[in-house]
Amino acid sequence: MQLDCIADVLQIFPMNQTATVHARIDHTTKMKSEAILKQIGMSPTEAVRLLYRQIALRGEFPVELRVPNALTASVLDKSNKNEEIESFDSLEELAASWTAE
Repeated sequence: MQLDCIADVLQIFPMNQTATVHARIDHTTKMKSEAILKQIGMSPTEAVRLLYRQIALRGEFPVELRVPNALTASVLDKSNKNEEIESFDSLEELAASWTAE
């Protein structure tokens, strides 16, 4: 099914009955997200409504989420603990580290 605009979604999922969804998120994420939504002319309520409609329409989460593989998970964990972190003074040093043994 091809949907060309939000109006198409509204026809499939009419708003004659509503339910309330509550979510708690950290303040920084809320403020950053709302600033972006404002730039595109969308309210937080419309964004959540659109997310839920897409989940219902697709039968899956509309954004691809991946679980990191073992190596990536290990590197992220070490990075969070400030372990085995490398730093470089230039891009050249960084590039040279890729070929160093």
